[in-house]
Amino acid sequence: MDDQALEDFLGAAVGEYQLITAEAPLPCFALLLGSAEATTYHVQRIAFGRNARTSDPAARREFRETIVPKFGPAYENEHRGWWMDSRDLLRASREADDLGMDLLGSIHMHPDWHRLGPPSERGQTLSERPTPMDHHLFGRTEWPLNIICYLECRGGVFYHALAAWAPPPPHPSEGTECLEVALRIRTRSLTRA
Repeated sequence: MDDQALEDFLGAAVGEYQLITAEAPLPCFALLLGSAEATTYHVQRIAFGRNARTSDPAARREFRETIVPKFGPAYENEHRGWWMDSRDLLRASREADDLGMDLLGSIHMHPDWHRLGPPSERGQTLSERPTPMDHHLFGRTEWPLNIICYLECRGGVFYHALAAWAPPPPHPSEGTECLEVALRIRTRSLTRA
């Protein structure tokens, strides 16, 4: 992943993080644009879009009929979860095509909700590892690369940890866990030997 793409995401994630309240676990989500080679995905850019979770009838239905029954009433909160606006998804896909890139997957933030959220939700510690909802999301999209950015603030200083994941295998007999993918950040100032 190019460091500029990561910086762009972190800038947005910190901005959203600063607006989080115990009632509003604001998400930060973007698409990964880059190239797919034989054994490597190279993330060169990210593309943001709007969250259509509360405005798209298909999103409202998916959360009401599938997400909330499967993952619990916490997902009734309209700030929890992401559904990329289809117009923004199409725009990002066209942008990738115009740049000779591929739409590789997604990146999203996990805040330290176990510190920020209401007392009733402080039992589950978030990290850069996928939650059950992430397993569901990654399996549904089948994008080959999904990055989780864990973000926390301690003493007024932000820290982050990253991990990359492939979707779970398509057949339940092969397992239901997402597969971790090695993640390297390309540092511009150090790329020349």
